[in-house]
Amino acid sequence: MTQPNTRQIPDEAQVLDWMESLSNWGRWGEDDQLGCLNLITQKKRIQAAALVQDGIPVSCARPISTDMNADVTFQVQRFMVDSGEGRMEDSPERQYTRRGAAEFIGMVFHGQSITHIDAMSHYSWKGNLYNGKPANLITSRQGAQTHSIEAAYSGIITKGILLDLPKLRGVEYLDPNEPVMPLDLLEAEEAQGVKIEEGDILLVRTGNYKMRLANPPAQSGEPMTACQVACTPLFKERGIAMLGTDTSNDFRPSHYSTVGSPLHTMCLVTMGLWLIDNANLEELSEACARRNRYEFMLTLAPLRLRNVTGSPVSPIALF
Repeated sequence: MTQPNTRQIPDEAQVLDWMESLSNWGRWGEDDQLGCLNLITQKKRIQAAALVQDGIPVSCARPISTDMNADVTFQVQRFMVDSGEGRMEDSPERQYTRRGAAEFIGMVFHGQSITHIDAMSHYSWKGNLYNGKPANLITSRQGAQTHSIEAAYSGIITKGILLDLPKLRGVEYLDPNEPVMPLDLLEAEEAQGVKIEEGDILLVRTGNYKMRLANPPAQSGEPMTACQVACTPLFKERGIAMLGTDTSNDFRPSHYSTVGSPLHTMCLVTMGLWLIDNANLEELSEACARRNRYEFMLTLAPLRLRNVTGSPVSPIALF
């Protein structure tokens, strides 16, 4: 199914065929809200917990900054409701009553800089969301009336696997002009001695985050490596529950004219496969290399946002 021995980019006709053949619509019922998260069973969580040996947590989140840079599509806003300024000069009476500091934070977390989860309401194809629900259930007034991030309110806990592609190639980061293909994932899996299994969360490191910290892009439209949509049959075959990378999860520029953001569309709409965009996998890469172990318990606790298409998140790997 995955044609692992080739690096050939599939043509548009093949991608359109996969839009049908890789479908998980109806697999877990007509009203299913979890998609591939259904593959994380109680047994899978117990298996993940058994991987904890050192009790050392590693965050896979990027810092959320209010600074402007070329990758920021929408500026994160911070407004201080109250601060500590002037507290020392306040009268004693005022010092007793004015104690706290607080702020308003506003953000559009979808984009290329904030680590976040894409719920299945984030993308549609030909007017449909995952499981054939109409896209017009996502409204400007009421938000995501189906496939909201709130479906994952209990948290996501399973085995995580890191495939560290730059480490495999002996480079700091991958060429942004070269997509990640199924063969790359299979070679990394073999080299690292891990096995991608049903219910796992697959994390793929390209080094993109490290590269952009060292060489900030001049504009947001610059080339960016990511898993090519050719990887999606492998994802379906292995039964992964989520995919996360240190990119925004679509190779840029796209190889296709009629399918915008093909990986997002195939995963979120066709397969019901939730995505983690813009992870920070640098500390995780170091932690895995020190232990020569590339599997761990991974936990994510998205905000319980009602009728929302995703959530900022800090994935935590626990060794």
